[in-house]
Amino acid sequence: MSEQPARGGFQRGFGRGDGDRGRGRGGDRGRGGRGRGRGRKDEEEKWVPATKLGRLVQQGKIKSLEQIYLFSMPVKEYQIIDYFLGATLKDEVMQIMSVQKQTRAGAINRFKAFVIVGDHNGHCGLGVKCSKEVATAIRGSIILAKMACIPVRRGYWGNKIGKVHTVPTKITGKCGSVVVRLVPAPRGAGIVAARVPKKVLQMAGIDDCYTASRGHRRTLGNFVKATFAALRNTYGFLSPDLWRPTKYTMAPVQEFTDFLAKPTYGAPKPAPTADDFPTY
Repeated sequence: MSEQPARGGFQRGFGRGDGDRGRGRGGDRGRGGRGRGRGRKDEEEKWVPATKLGRLVQQGKIKSLEQIYLFSMPVKEYQIIDYFLGATLKDEVMQIMSVQKQTRAGAINRFKAFVIVGDHNGHCGLGVKCSKEVATAIRGSIILAKMACIPVRRGYWGNKIGKVHTVPTKITGKCGSVVVRLVPAPRGAGIVAARVPKKVLQMAGIDDCYTASRGHRRTLGNFVKATFAALRNTYGFLSPDLWRPTKYTMAPVQEFTDFLAKPTYGAPKPAPTADDFPTY
């Protein structure tokens, strides 16, 4: 004797059962075939520069990232950093914290992400972004960290033998009440620091360093910013090995003026004039 279906004509109607009207995740109703994010990778690969610096980088007129830092040119597109450091650049989420804003309608909760990027070879960046979703905050922080990427100067503790391994001088960075001091260390000493500055120094490519800090270091955001400020100050100290005579050259935007004056594909058309319209 065959089994009778349940009353109402539904056999396991709301579970993961075999019924045709089931609302479970099985069958073709699952999320596997929706194709989420289709086309996003292709959109990222097709980079259309929006700035003069981006056009020069895409056409190969600028050969290295140091050429951009030499003339203090602002980087407004994160694809410029990806162009030079794309394969070697790593990112690390330092903290995700919840922040609130009180309004008449109630409290608005958002997420704040601190992200460090670096290539472990003299380049480091810090990004901070707030958003309603964690994934959006992290994605925005990575983009901001790439655009805020800075060169980190490294040096020696004693004799100049082998590769650079530590900070060149004693340097200090401050944010809020947190003060971080970086002291050169001999080769093999490692990074003597807390968890937060140690990760930042590793991202910057520093192998040996002593640190000293004071203030309210429990505020991780200020702790990271103070360490990043100290790394930024490494090129702010003019040591005797940088006393060589400066050879002034033209900035890339000035050197390639003729190239930048040419119209680009997809450039906005000029506004129509009275001569463009026929008269009747």
